[in-house]
Amino acid sequence: MVQTINRYLINRKLYAFCFLLFAFRISYAQNKELNVKTGAGIVSGITNKTGDIYIFKGIPFAAPPVGELRWKAPQPVQHWSGIKKCDVFSASPMQASPAPFSMWTEEFLIPKEPISEDCLYLNVWTNSTSTKKPVLVWIYGGGFVSGGSAVPIYDGEAMAKKGIVFVSINYRVGIFGFFAHPDLTKESPEHTSGNYGLLDQIAALNWVKKNIAAFGGDADNVTIAGQSAGSMSVNCLVASPLARGLFNKAIAESGASFTNRNQSLQQAEQDGIKTAASLHANSIEDLRKMSAADLMKVQIMHTPVIDGYVLPQSIAEIFASNKENNVSLLTGWNENEGLIFEPIKKAEEFKKQTEQRYGNDAETFLKYYPATNDSIASVSQYNLSRDQIFGVQNYTWANIESEQGKNVYVYRFTRKVPATGEYKKYGAFHTGEVPYAYDNLKFVNRPWKKVDEELANVMSGYWVNFVKTGNPNGDHLPEWKTYNTKDKEVMMLGETQQSQPLKDYEELDFLYSKMK
Repeated sequence: MVQTINRYLINRKLYAFCFLLFAFRISYAQNKELNVKTGAGIVSGITNKTGDIYIFKGIPFAAPPVGELRWKAPQPVQHWSGIKKCDVFSASPMQASPAPFSMWTEEFLIPKEPISEDCLYLNVWTNSTSTKKPVLVWIYGGGFVSGGSAVPIYDGEAMAKKGIVFVSINYRVGIFGFFAHPDLTKESPEHTSGNYGLLDQIAALNWVKKNIAAFGGDADNVTIAGQSAGSMSVNCLVASPLARGLFNKAIAESGASFTNRNQSLQQAEQDGIKTAASLHANSIEDLRKMSAADLMKVQIMHTPVIDGYVLPQSIAEIFASNKENNVSLLTGWNENEGLIFEPIKKAEEFKKQTEQRYGNDAETFLKYYPATNDSIASVSQYNLSRDQIFGVQNYTWANIESEQGKNVYVYRFTRKVPATGEYKKYGAFHTGEVPYAYDNLKFVNRPWKKVDEELANVMSGYWVNFVKTGNPNGDHLPEWKTYNTKDKEVMMLGETQQSQPLKDYEELDFLYSKMK
């Protein structure tokens, strides 16, 4: 009896010891630090819960753009001694406090805080610092007035598990990122102003070029990717001579600027003069002394500028002259991402507007966007918005690059994102594809089904393959045919995945002929 009790006590102690050892190993795996030397100093990161991904959050890639550095090109980071702990996201760029609206819930928005002008930091996820892996650099959307790399659906762990180095970056938005003024142009060594947000992106890419090898990345195999304003940014970077040699592939989700013309520097400067006057500022010095909150009270256009430096010409002119950077391209748009910023018109009013705007071509227009009754006219207005803002832009880009003999792959995201309540009506909405493409459904509170998990697996597989080789195919995935202007085959990404001819190219050709 005594032997049995002793054996029992010994086994309990052994079990307790093993449990503590197991718990220690899990805790160690979750909190294990890794030190990496960058050009400015040593940074430390942590591992994920399973200990197989190294994560670095909040690595500075430029000096804080505050005080005298407000509205200046990003400046070099000051070197530091010791080890900089990089285990939490930095502040998101200065912008209005995020709040859910329309189809975008909390998972699509930056955290409530911190938000600051001191925002030029990036994040890295990698499964090893010793092997040379392809790199994806993610650029967020937000209409150039909002966004940040700490948005949950931009997490890089799932993609790093698939064998790439995932980098997400911050850049200045709103008046802090896209404000032009003659005095800013005058003080600039390059005689330009207004594209600080794009210069931030280029500075981050230069950081990647110089430092990513220490994180296990291949600096000669870099893909830039973005959605919405992030996709428009990708379009600008492919066009910009300042970004030459910093990447060789591009993923552009719902956004480009082939007919949505950017302002000239002169136009943007005139807007800047009006903005300064509305703020009762007599000089740039006065503006730099103002609080961020006061600056955000004014409403100005916040988009990239044709400044003669970052963008020497319009996007359309650069691509028409074949002066853009040579990249492979994966691009597309969503089925239900029309954004309406005014009341929906009834059928008769819509037809009247069409006749005024298109004249002799009104009949053709109404064939593509019918208005036989109010309900059909409503659908047509959403489709028109989708095609004008997104479809025409990415379609035109695909046509130009394909005609130049480059590798181009085009998709159409059609999966109606599962939802409850009022969110059901949004379908395959703007930004809806992002959690699928980066295998991050777990960060979004939706009633996911098996078909959604399968689609996320397929899409993230395509994206990773493209990052690795410039071709999305492989790993037993459905064949994604290369796009060309004759067959116009695109990959339909929905409950099933299949390459098929683009069904509405005639509408897009018609719109492009009227918009260019």
